[in-house]
Amino acid sequence: MDNGKKQKRKLIFFSLNFYLISLNLFKFDKIRISQRFHNWCRDIALITSGLMPAYSNRKYSFIFFPSGQYLTLNKLVFILSTWLNNMFINPRVYYNHVDKTNNPRQERGNEIAKREGQIKRLDEFTYSVRSQSKHQNYNVIHTESGWTCECPDHIFRHVCCKHIHAVEISLKLREQVRKQNYTIIEEIISSNCPHCKSENYIKKGTRHNQAGDIQRYFCNDCSKWFILNLGFERMKATPKAISSAMQLYFTGESLRNVQKFLELQGVKVSHQTIYNWIQKYTKLMKKYLDTITPQVGDKWRADEVFVKVKGDLKYLFALIDDETRFWIAKEVANRKQGHDASGLFRQAKEIAQTNPRVIITDGLPSYDEAYKQEFWTRDSDTRPKHIRHIRLQGDMNNNLMERFNGEFRDREKVTRGIKKTDSIMFDGYQIYHNYIRPHMSLNNQTPADKAGIKIEGDNKWLTLIRRASLD
Repeated sequence: MDNGKKQKRKLIFFSLNFYLISLNLFKFDKIRISQRFHNWCRDIALITSGLMPAYSNRKYSFIFFPSGQYLTLNKLVFILSTWLNNMFINPRVYYNHVDKTNNPRQERGNEIAKREGQIKRLDEFTYSVRSQSKHQNYNVIHTESGWTCECPDHIFRHVCCKHIHAVEISLKLREQVRKQNYTIIEEIISSNCPHCKSENYIKKGTRHNQAGDIQRYFCNDCSKWFILNLGFERMKATPKAISSAMQLYFTGESLRNVQKFLELQGVKVSHQTIYNWIQKYTKLMKKYLDTITPQVGDKWRADEVFVKVKGDLKYLFALIDDETRFWIAKEVANRKQGHDASGLFRQAKEIAQTNPRVIITDGLPSYDEAYKQEFWTRDSDTRPKHIRHIRLQGDMNNNLMERFNGEFRDREKVTRGIKKTDSIMFDGYQIYHNYIRPHMSLNNQTPADKAGIKIEGDNKWLTLIRRASLD
């Protein structure tokens, strides 16, 4: 019995060694083992899931049934092969350490991202990606735990599918393009004589004004007196006092409250002088900022809000970008019903230098007529989609514009009405909303920051005024 057991053990040992030698695995090459096993599981999964239509039923039956017989076990074999693929072989480890190549899903996602019309942005967290094998789209959604997709590859295998890779690559490409077109408004520090551009000057006394003290300089080359006060020449008040007044006014304070604040700082001016400051520098900044093109998104929102101008009821039509919250265009109308809103859409196209993919408005007929006039084309692929049947709850809402309307109404109530339709309040508050005021929904960034316009310096009012005066 002992000899028989020993012979059986020897036979099993030699047969196992022969089997390993025949498979060229006697050297225990773990990389080759994992590579072959992963290829086998991958072929099974791809064949049974219908992702490799080139494979015939005969090859499919030969893999599982060497005798030549086969059964309709597509669903069962797909689940089994997917389980083997996920449990025994980690695709990410295999691609990085065994094959030394890129992930095929990532390569296919890169191809999808480079083709036009394959990815559509539905909202901030949802994207629609066109299927490459069927006439349907898959929604790719960004959640707290990461990206999810509705395709079978992601649902059954729980891996990052090609559609998710396509969205990620598309976002990276879009960010790269935005950085290339990034506009930086640098802070200007005056350091030269305004008369001869010399740097050979010294401090020479102080000018004492009612609005404060201003440092005087004397140039040793041209023997002239000057003040390093770019943008604020011949102004009695200091740049800090003027910029503080503008900040307080557009934040929500009245002119007389701003006057009281400046008096506490030792600056004695009238409320009319403060309004003259605001009027002068708002026009100066607007002329400069109109030359800069913001990098806005492809979804725009438009709405109207009533304002009182000399006691008469007027309507402010505004258009805002959904992604960056950038206030693109505006116009004041005498009435709501029957107003031609095509000028608003035309102004937005000229400023943004692009057309939106989706434009959201309420059911006002003026928007529909303006949309048909400015955006409608025969080609349905390039035609922007107009959503006008909105509601307060759900995805089809215009709550962003309602929030903006409330923001402007809060500021307009302080002034107790606006004196004229071309009031500096409209242009000034648009500059304040886009370039100065940080938004919590944008992670305390301004809409200009999200739109590719960065203003350097601690005091953005001074940076804008000095840059506008220089240009």
